[in-house]
Amino acid sequence: MPPQNNSRNTIIFIVMASIMLLAYSFFVMEPQTQKRRAAQEAAAEQTTGPVTAPQPSAAVFTEDRRTALGANGAQRVPIETGTLKGSLSLTGGRIDDLFLTNYRETIKADAPAVELFRPEGMKHAFFAQFGWSGPNITGGVPGPTTPWQLTEGSTLTPATPVVLTWDNGAGLRFTRRISVDEQYMFTVTDTVANFSAQAVTVAPRSGVLRLGVPDSLGRNQVLHEGAIGTFGDGEAYATEQLKYKGWTKKPSVEHESTGGWLGITDKYWLAALVPEQDEKIAARFLVEGDGSSAAHIATMDGAAHTIQPNTQITETRRLFAGAKRNEILAGYQDSLGLPRFVYAIDWGFLWFLTRPIFWLVEFFYGILGNFGLAILGLTLTVRLIMFPLANKSYESMSKMRNLQPKMEEIKKKHPDEPQKQQQELMALYQKEKINPLAGCLPLLLQIPVFYAVYKMLFVTIEMRHQPFFAWIRDLSAPDPTTIWNLFGLLPWDPASVPLIGGLLGGTFALSILAIFYGLTMWLQMAMSPQAPDPMQRRIFQLMPIVFTFIMATFPAGLLIYWAWSNILTIFQQYIIMHRLKAENPIDTFIARMKKAKA
Repeated sequence: MPPQNNSRNTIIFIVMASIMLLAYSFFVMEPQTQKRRAAQEAAAEQTTGPVTAPQPSAAVFTEDRRTALGANGAQRVPIETGTLKGSLSLTGGRIDDLFLTNYRETIKADAPAVELFRPEGMKHAFFAQFGWSGPNITGGVPGPTTPWQLTEGSTLTPATPVVLTWDNGAGLRFTRRISVDEQYMFTVTDTVANFSAQAVTVAPRSGVLRLGVPDSLGRNQVLHEGAIGTFGDGEAYATEQLKYKGWTKKPSVEHESTGGWLGITDKYWLAALVPEQDEKIAARFLVEGDGSSAAHIATMDGAAHTIQPNTQITETRRLFAGAKRNEILAGYQDSLGLPRFVYAIDWGFLWFLTRPIFWLVEFFYGILGNFGLAILGLTLTVRLIMFPLANKSYESMSKMRNLQPKMEEIKKKHPDEPQKQQQELMALYQKEKINPLAGCLPLLLQIPVFYAVYKMLFVTIEMRHQPFFAWIRDLSAPDPTTIWNLFGLLPWDPASVPLIGGLLGGTFALSILAIFYGLTMWLQMAMSPQAPDPMQRRIFQLMPIVFTFIMATFPAGLLIYWAWSNILTIFQQYIIMHRLKAENPIDTFIARMKKAKA
């Protein structure tokens, strides 16, 4: 067939395919989409369940927790475990009052326990609720305002579950059994019995709701806070994250999944809905309202059940409400088959480094009993792994330092010919078998490790409020000392100074650890070959000062890691430079001291 015929046939095929695609989209897909949307809207109108967030009247909130807990005469069931304390409301069967008793808001001994859930009526209410949906059901189905009756148990503990019942007065009886384990997993088992003369169809519906996001959440770009969930088809699963700001821009995100989990996460805490792992669910992240009181909601709809007269069905759902400890998440991941549950922790895009580094720190902590010492052990391990490469690099740098006089001669020989200078320098490097870029390689390799250590310290709750020695009582927070109050000798807070308090307490908050880190960085750079260009030399001289201010705001554990790494590097460099008789500031200082004594 001639080439022009091939071209003509190709064009005809493309045109016909386009026409068919448009016709299919217009006459088939569009009507189906409209029909599906209409069905969803109709179902929403006929449904009772925890999908729509409560609307606070004029955004008036109470600061009195007792008032909120007892609003509208709500009766409550206490919750007491080794890790949780709070209550659930019989109005709606809502779990909305929960504290994590193993964690404190601050490092002070009398600090209150960390609050996870708070009831509606208080600002930034946060809770979980379970209900049902069902079209055209006489008497309705249980939802957020259902007045449940406590029929078994008095306090929810790991040893004593509670049972709630509600009768819709039209032949449907709902029985809810709530249990909790020793950690953070609630199990909600709902039984629906149909005593009417007609079959009914109901579907389980669950939600985690946050009514307004506190100002402290969602501000850090390094950390994920907001919606999170893992969805898949029973074999392959992927985790989706929506930060609060991005979530607001996507007010409705839907997923269909077999099993998986979804919820709302903070830095250290998680509230997640968990279906049975062989159940098909429709998951949805949505935002209702706007501004500071906008409701952020994660909902989960289970498969519909048709209940024949004089029969019953049972549905089991779970709620994780607690701290994101790696071993606890991993335990649920294994025991319940929850896909990627450990990725509720924001390990970051370098998870393949962050997680092994965390395991290594945990290993050293098990031996040494102190996370600060464990970080020192991690640093030593990293340096040992990089030792062969670093050794060659430092040998090359030492040789370059010995060549400084010859390099200066080349510059003086060709002061106005940069190209000629470069040619002779490269010839000199080749003659002496030196790679001028070798010194950069260890540093480049350390950058991802450095980030992974920072991420590990920042996001893992195991590091939270962990002390080192002396004044360092929290490795996950910046060093609390500052030069502006003489490292704590003066009884005042520099951050309280009007206008400049933010700078003194933040950007310019030079601490003991930061200054020590800066000194180690200066000494390490002083032992490196000087840059041939005066401007480059000036930049390298200023780098320790700049980084001292930058690193002062980072977690103390990270400064310990980097300063100790610098010390190990200096030690390694010094041995090599001393062996190759390369000039170095340590030998120079020792020589001056000996001369001064003589």
